[in-house]
Amino acid sequence: MDFKLNRGEIHAVMGQNGAGKSTLIKIITGVHEYDSGEMFLEGKHIKPDSPIAAQKLGISTVYQEVNLCLNLSVAENIFIGNEPMKYGCIDWGTMRSGSEEALKKLNIFLDVTLPLSIYSIAIQQMVAIARVLDTKAKILILDEPTSSLDESEVSQLFKVLRQLRDDGMAIIFITHFLDQVYQISDRITILKNGMFGGDYKTSELPKIDLIAKMLGKELSEFSYTRGSGNMDGTSVKGSLAAEKILEINGLGLRGSVAPFDLNINKGEVVGLAGLLGSGRTEMARLIFGIDNPETGKVTVKGKAINAISPRNAIMAGMGFCSEDRKNEGIFADLTVRENIILALQGKNGIFRYISPKKQLDIANKLIKSLGIKTPGANKEVRTLSGGNQQKVLLARWLATNPILLILDEPTRGIDVGAKLEIMELILNLSREGMGLLFISSEFEEIIRCSNRIAVLKDKVKIGELNGKDMNENQIMQTIAGGKK
Repeated sequence: MDFKLNRGEIHAVMGQNGAGKSTLIKIITGVHEYDSGEMFLEGKHIKPDSPIAAQKLGISTVYQEVNLCLNLSVAENIFIGNEPMKYGCIDWGTMRSGSEEALKKLNIFLDVTLPLSIYSIAIQQMVAIARVLDTKAKILILDEPTSSLDESEVSQLFKVLRQLRDDGMAIIFITHFLDQVYQISDRITILKNGMFGGDYKTSELPKIDLIAKMLGKELSEFSYTRGSGNMDGTSVKGSLAAEKILEINGLGLRGSVAPFDLNINKGEVVGLAGLLGSGRTEMARLIFGIDNPETGKVTVKGKAINAISPRNAIMAGMGFCSEDRKNEGIFADLTVRENIILALQGKNGIFRYISPKKQLDIANKLIKSLGIKTPGANKEVRTLSGGNQQKVLLARWLATNPILLILDEPTRGIDVGAKLEIMELILNLSREGMGLLFISSEFEEIIRCSNRIAVLKDKVKIGELNGKDMNENQIMQTIAGGKK
């Protein structure tokens, strides 16, 4: 790919998960050594072989997770590894005044002798930037710097970035927030599947065009309408029961997802659509109680869950399949049977042990009904394909007889045949009366499986689509416009 960064500009790098953003930054900063092409800084050929080498060239990075020492003072963090010395000892006075001067350039005034831990995430981000400025950086790379900031803190950061840009610094800005890209950037480079997808002036690239290019399609390809429903493309028929399984009012967590309302009826599949970083997974984690919400309430079949937690969610009849199948789903060293029985045994508690014979009966029944391809229930789950591992996770929750199932990217990383099988299972479960919350990066999958679609952007639920509005074009228009 080609990439050009000018002095005195803020250059956004956009792309879906796996597009190559992190790899590009790691090449520029010397984490990875490039094996083709050339890289130039101010006309001189460079090939940094480490982050330290890149820093010496004037290339510095501030990561999403602030990599500073919270137990040290602000001044110590700014000068760490570069402490001013006097008579063989640290010159604390020079360190203090130097830190104050560095922060003053960013319009930040605070006591630099206090521990960094007492200050907000926004201030910690500013301290990380001040540390970079102290190294006389020519290029500043910001990797998701606003993911944990509120609106006022983002505004403060952007004010600083504009000042740095006007002073001649070149800034690479990586984010998933579309609105922020248009607030702060001068140019946008798009990556798609590890390849260069275009370089555009921000003012000349409409939001909907940016979304289409990130997804790797032309706008004309989104112009058709497809009804929700079966694998042959036909719509799901039949009236949904009026019984409300899940009702959510004002559920939210600062830095995770803004307060939202949502309900799911018996036999209904509600899809969550949005670009990477829009808040889909965060919403699912709040509903299931993995993350503790600060506001709102969750009601299941008319009964409020007083303390929202995974255990209480399970006891209320929920199940949750995480998108991170490898780290948050399967237990690779355990058998298929053991993986399937885990949630049910957890729901029963340690005093209601499920006998090995009953475990095997439950596992075999689910293996057969879901079509899990395995030599046997006592085979290690690590030996199964990704699609069959995903079916094992579905079996785990079906064993608990849930009334509501949350599926976060259940078709990610599996082959086309397995995807179709998983989607057919989703539709069959809804026909049997189960309520499902379905998350997928593929708009077509969501449209095909869902009765209704909630659209998210920048950690906010911005609308719902149903009927004829459930098409890829309308989803993109909603994301681009912020409303239906």
